[in-house]
Amino acid sequence: MSLTHLTYEELSTCLVQIEAILNSRPLTPLSSDPSDLSYLSPSHFLIGRPLTSVPRPLLTDANIQRLQRFDRVEKLRQHFWKRFCNEYVSLLQQKTKWQTAGQDLKTGTMVLVRDANLPPLLWLLGRVVAVKTGSDGHCRVADVRTRKGIITRAYNNICPLPVA
Repeated sequence: MSLTHLTYEELSTCLVQIEAILNSRPLTPLSSDPSDLSYLSPSHFLIGRPLTSVPRPLLTDANIQRLQRFDRVEKLRQHFWKRFCNEYVSLLQQKTKWQTAGQDLKTGTMVLVRDANLPPLLWLLGRVVAVKTGSDGHCRVADVRTRKGIITRAYNNICPLPVA
């Protein structure tokens, strides 16, 4: 992000927006009920309910000289959002080398259904209702119940939420 000089108010605004992004991520399911798609997030501890921070349209490719002060703060927030999406989601999808046995998905696991066209906070949340294994006995495809119905997704497009 090169050298960006911000006023106190601009820096404060940017940090509050980043805080909202961090506090809106799902941590773990609230219950083990397969029909319950609610999750626990850091915002539950702070304000007692879910908080969602949806990103605005991307400005990351715009020239910083022509941006106004608000746009500069927005560009910083979006830079953080982009890094957070890439790094946090890769933590959810823990991959192990093929020499070690990894954990396969189980029925009832709460997952985020990855969608390349949407930011992670807009991905569908669901529970695995059926698992289809490959010829090697490992999970390759899963049926996931979401608020839109049951969908089938490949294992690499599913991010299991950590269990508390």
